[in-house]
Amino acid sequence: MNDQIIDREFLSELRFEPLTKDNWNKFVKLFGANGAGANCWCMHFRQKKSDHEEGKADDKNKDSIKELVWNDQPTGILGFYDDIPIAWCAFSPREDFIRLRTSRVHKPIDNKKVWSVPCTFVAKEFRKHGVSIELLKGVVKYGKEIGIKIIEAYPTIPTQEKLPDGFAWIGLYKSFEKAGFEIVDRTSKHRPMVRYYIE
Repeated sequence: MNDQIIDREFLSELRFEPLTKDNWNKFVKLFGANGAGANCWCMHFRQKKSDHEEGKADDKNKDSIKELVWNDQPTGILGFYDDIPIAWCAFSPREDFIRLRTSRVHKPIDNKKVWSVPCTFVAKEFRKHGVSIELLKGVVKYGKEIGIKIIEAYPTIPTQEKLPDGFAWIGLYKSFEKAGFEIVDRTSKHRPMVRYYIE
């Protein structure tokens, strides 16, 4: 069977939902023992560098994001295939991400209320099948449901043909483009600011 047909059928069965207490264990399963990489637990953008580095020990970063979830704070969106967690992206109001507040290249371009997608993660065996695009579409759908008007992100435009997986966690611009996002700022040539405007 044609690989494209397989991908279309597979992608049509994906579902997406916000991280909550109810699916916390699925999130832990997806991230694995190393917290999706170097014990980050998707806290990189939410903490100062020193706090994030300190949090890599003794599951502190894991405990930090768990605390947010238990306090019903928005953290991100999980993607599932046949009830198996396969994808994730951080998704919260921009002001929740400390590193964006201090970024020199991704300063706010206006005073509008936006929610940000600063990082994404897809399980290794499900990469290169279009999952990230569907994940972003799922984020847009959820955004519409809860009344968000602008979704913002800061993906990379690779300078080499093959980008190591470890550098793709901020998301690839081509995935955002295919999901309907548009560039709104090019202060950084290879890390543009993109937005999706929900009507």
